[in-house]
Amino acid sequence: MKRIKIGQLGVGHMHAYKMRALRRYPEIFDIVGIAEDDAGMKAAYGGHSAYQGLRWMSGDELLATPGLDAVLVETDEHDLVAAAMRCIRAGKHIHLDKPGGESLPPFRELLSEAGRRGLAVQLGYMYRNSPAIRFAIDAVKSGLLGKISTLDMVMSRSGDETLRRQIKAFRGGATYIFLCHLVDLAVILLGEPETVVPMSTCTRDDGVVDNGLAVMRFPGGCTATLRASIVEVGGFERRNLVVCGDRGTLVVQPLEVQGDRAGGRVFLTLAEDADGFKKGTQEIPQPPLKGRYDDQLLEFASIVRGEIPNPYPYDHELRVQRWFLEACRDRLG
Repeated sequence: MKRIKIGQLGVGHMHAYKMRALRRYPEIFDIVGIAEDDAGMKAAYGGHSAYQGLRWMSGDELLATPGLDAVLVETDEHDLVAAAMRCIRAGKHIHLDKPGGESLPPFRELLSEAGRRGLAVQLGYMYRNSPAIRFAIDAVKSGLLGKISTLDMVMSRSGDETLRRQIKAFRGGATYIFLCHLVDLAVILLGEPETVVPMSTCTRDDGVVDNGLAVMRFPGGCTATLRASIVEVGGFERRNLVVCGDRGTLVVQPLEVQGDRAGGRVFLTLAEDADGFKKGTQEIPQPPLKGRYDDQLLEFASIVRGEIPNPYPYDHELRVQRWFLEACRDRLG
């Protein structure tokens, strides 16, 4: 099987370390190197162990590499959409880290251009491929939980002054950096909301939006709360998803068990026996942990090869971005 020739553009994104996942599959990915045109970014982040031994080059060199199939776009979050468009116009499939910018029109243009060229765009929403989250999605879609009434999700952490300085660089703060994951899951689980009410706040006088909150209302009476704070002690361990229906409740907590290892704990409570599960509360066994991005990047390989359609096509990505920006509206204007 032909290996996918791939490189990485940028090292400034918080999750640019995902190059480690690519390197675990040399039989699938032929990594040509790393491109970083910003000397300051390279100096600050280029020493990560994920890049050890790889070739460094300019962005132009990367995109001119003969036979290059795809690019991981891992620039600083502010530059993601422009860097992604550069790759699309060079005819490359992209894995684009999140979120898709502070304005909808450039992201819409990116997706339109990719569609015209028949190129894959995969967003780096890491929970999509988590076995625990996949179980939750299946439980909702199959009707196991019945009619859904509430969805509550939290993606918080505690942070030092270094993190606060990083988050301050974004007008939307913690809401912009973290809540995008939860908006994605809400749209996957429940479809498009009717309305979103943003209510993010600053808990200190340094101007950092450190306490993110959005409330969504969906057709049929379902409501959702989405939280993302960087001032919660033990916040990483309390990251969770709770979905309640009239036949059952499902809890995933924590969303990830060991730091950035994919796989959380899943608890299911049913009113009656159903689909092989017992009445009452039970923990659902999960497969062994693996890298946070392994399954997503393996899925990307299958999309690029044309083996499967993209399970999250352009219109899904546009919907997520639209409602995500609504969740940040009070901060982005």
